[in-house]
Amino acid sequence: MTSEKLDRRKKYTRMVLKDSLLQLLKQKSFSQVTVKEICERADINRSTFYAHYRDQFELLETIEDEIVMDMKQYMNTYNLQEKEDALKMTEKLISYFAAKQEELIILLNVSDETSFERKVREVAQASIRSEWIISEQTDQQLSSYLTAFIISGSVHVLKMWLLGGMEEPPHKMAKLINNLINHGIYGTDWEMFP
Repeated sequence: MTSEKLDRRKKYTRMVLKDSLLQLLKQKSFSQVTVKEICERADINRSTFYAHYRDQFELLETIEDEIVMDMKQYMNTYNLQEKEDALKMTEKLISYFAAKQEELIILLNVSDETSFERKVREVAQASIRSEWIISEQTDQQLSSYLTAFIISGSVHVLKMWLLGGMEEPPHKMAKLINNLINHGIYGTDWEMFP
């Protein structure tokens, strides 16, 4: 068999296993999901599962890490010190989240049992600390509070948006988040949601 066929088969198997786990997470908590159930849903035998993943924890971590890596790529593409770039990056990131809505809702709902939300926060914190609001003159403790405030607020706004059916388009959400970050509540243009 050619390596191309093997690669396609490997990709397909991993895709089916990921989809099966996500479907199970719609019905039950992660602590109740077994490898046997994932394999039954995927119509794959357990030895095939173990050829790809150690257990269901590694499978879930792989799903989380793929999204986190995509986030890092979006965030590293833009210079967040430039307002236009920050807005473009936020819009691209929100559009990506919209495309991954189902996965993100599932992953954020199991976040008590997984590290997904923590990983998202760490990526955002690293990006903000490296080039956005933190300057050499900023007090280290103050900068920690600022980044925690910005990240927590942004994550919760995005969760509300995803769970609420994403009624507003990504560009409006990006504008809202960036205005809140850059200008606070009183400096924000509230006319963006007519």
